[in-house]
Amino acid sequence: MRLTTRGRYAVTALLDLALQNSQQESAVSLSDIAKRQSISISYLEQLFSKLRKRGLVTSIRGASGGYYLAKPLDEIDVMSIISAVDESVNAMQCEGRGDCQGGAMCLTHDLWCALSNHIEQYLKNITLAQLLDLESVQSVSERQHLIAGKDITSITLSTSEVNPA
Repeated sequence: MRLTTRGRYAVTALLDLALQNSQQESAVSLSDIAKRQSISISYLEQLFSKLRKRGLVTSIRGASGGYYLAKPLDEIDVMSIISAVDESVNAMQCEGRGDCQGGAMCLTHDLWCALSNHIEQYLKNITLAQLLDLESVQSVSERQHLIAGKDITSITLSTSEVNPA
């Protein structure tokens, strides 16, 4: 079983969105999420298109546009996010078909099936609200804001140095 960047980035981006929505009233732009999380904006656009279709986020167009969560934090579980971007946590080589050994079931099929179910249930029981409550999530978010703030300050200083008023 391997969770690809698609699933990881989707969870990370929605957790970032949840953090921003809890701290501000305005919509959050994908470019802001991309900067904080070091994820390509074009990749985020693809992910958010799928997340919007699954009803996890809503978007607003225009100058002050961006994204909001479409549901309360305690109604969005990690497995829903992963599934929304067409990702799976299936540990079975045969993807559940039972044809893993020359068209027949292998000796360890039931083991990997049980593991897959266990992982899926675990992720279904973790919501964005629970993740927001983690101390590590809060401290990482604060660090990312400090770094993003420094980047903006250095860009502003560089611009003012080139074109003094």
